[in-house]
Amino acid sequence: MRIRYGCELGLLVTQPTPALCLVDVHPDRRNDVLEEQPLHRESGLPLKVGYDAFGNILQRCMLAPGETFLRLSGTVRDTGELDTRDVEAPAVAPIDVPDDIAIFLKGSRYCETDEMAALAWSTFGHLPPGACMVQAICDFAHERLAFDYQRARSTRTALQAYHERTGVCRDFTHLAITLCRAMNIPARYVNGYLGDIGVPPDPAPMDFNAWFEVYLGGKWYTFDARHNQRRIGRIVIARGRDACDVPMLHTFGPHILKTFRVITEGIKETALERAA
Repeated sequence: MRIRYGCELGLLVTQPTPALCLVDVHPDRRNDVLEEQPLHRESGLPLKVGYDAFGNILQRCMLAPGETFLRLSGTVRDTGELDTRDVEAPAVAPIDVPDDIAIFLKGSRYCETDEMAALAWSTFGHLPPGACMVQAICDFAHERLAFDYQRARSTRTALQAYHERTGVCRDFTHLAITLCRAMNIPARYVNGYLGDIGVPPDPAPMDFNAWFEVYLGGKWYTFDARHNQRRIGRIVIARGRDACDVPMLHTFGPHILKTFRVITEGIKETALERAA
């Protein structure tokens, strides 16, 4: 199948302001991009493209005083299959976790593993470490938190979400990641495009989505505490330790986000296109 994706960001600043953008399709999906209008702005110099410490595509630009519009659009090829899952995938002992993955066992800005370890072990310590434990953690986070855009807060940590019992997709993800790491399962944060493909349409405006990946049996597997079900058509933008590593936008100075639109939708193919 094909999926159309894109975004439009309108940023208002009062002085020249450097900005970093993470909205491009991740390098490991670039071969699936069929066509794309790269991230651009209506006027000014082109954005400078590079990579961050986690291998995500990072774009830099200088915002001029006034409102700047950043736009990106494209189409990717997708298998149309649900997230890959192996219910028997075992956890890898911490001593055997590869060096470049060990960082995802540790606490981070929004994931206080040290403060949540006792809760994690008392709640999940009786389960065999592996995919079933991760699913139990997803069930726990999904049931613990109530999704509420009106109570979203960019500074909320996993522990705070646990106590406040509310949040948006990033909070569900942070809580699940923290509990996984506390149980010695490497977990990393993922930001990306996820449309209502194969599920009832969500009446809320489309937004970027957050989910997470865990390292089990030598492979990374996708889990989603917010929706708590396997989904079709995830398009990864960026991976990191938590949301602090992969903000869609980071400005080095104050700004107002006046326009925010995200597009992620399946494209119906004709019989001729399917045959091709």
